[in-house]
This record gives sequence, C-alpha cells and structure tokens, in this order.
Amino acid sequence: MNTPYGGLPQGADRIVYVREIAVDDLPDDVREQMGEVDVVYSVHGVDGRRLALVADRKLAFHLAREHDFTPVSVH
Repeated sequence: MNTPYGGLPQGADRIVYVREIAVDDLPDDVREQMGEVDVVYSVHGVDGRRLALVADRKLAFHLAREHDFTPVSVH
C-alpha cells in the first residue's frame, strides 16, 4: 500500500535518521577521537550523509530537534 502521509511536522525534507554505531566500525581517524566508548549514535540525512556523531541517543534526538529536524530511529 502506498498512501501518502503528511503527519510529520516538518515534512519529508526535515527528517534525520538516528542509529547506533559500533566505534569499531568507524574509520581509524574517527575512532581515535572516541576515547573509551564502544557505541556512539549517528545522525544521518535522508540522502544517507552522516551529519553528526554523538555520545548517546537522547543527545542525538535533542540535537536534531534543536536544528528543526524530526528524528527517526533506525535499527
């Protein structure tokens, strides 16, 4: 079924995706900056670009909302 849904407050162009990333999966230069954490959260645009890496999920959602984006969890 392909029914349009206009229920998101900012529309499709203002959505970002938040997902958990294992620090071991990051490039070496980024991994060196992570310290002793094992997991970080990545905020991605609808085009797949990584916009930010943050320490926890709550911060990722807060960051997105502060910049007028609607955050959506991705597994």
